[in-house]
Amino acid sequence: MSTTTIRLPEELKARVAAAAKRVGTTAHGFILEAIAEKAALEESRADFDAVAEDRYARIAASRKTIPWQEMRSYLEERLAGKAAKPPAARKLAR
Repeated sequence: MSTTTIRLPEELKARVAAAAKRVGTTAHGFILEAIAEKAALEESRADFDAVAEDRYARIAASRKTIPWQEMRSYLEERLAGKAAKPPAARKLAR
C-alpha cells in the first residue's frame, strides 16, 4: 500500500475526528472510506455519461425516437403486470 500525505485545515481535521469517533472508526479509516465513496460516485457518473452519450449517438445516427408519453404508458402497463407491446421508434421531425 502506498502512502499519500494530505494537509487538512485544523477545523476539517477536528470534524473528521469527531465523525470517525461517532461511527466507531479511526480518522484514517474514515478518510479512506470517504475517498472510496467519492471515487465510486465519480465512476458511476462517468458510466452514466458514457451510456447517455452512446444513446444520443444512436438517436442521432438513426434519427428515431419513442415519444415519452408512449414509453411511459408502456412502462406503467409493465409495472402493473400487464402484457404490453413495446412502442415502435419513429423518425424525428425536422
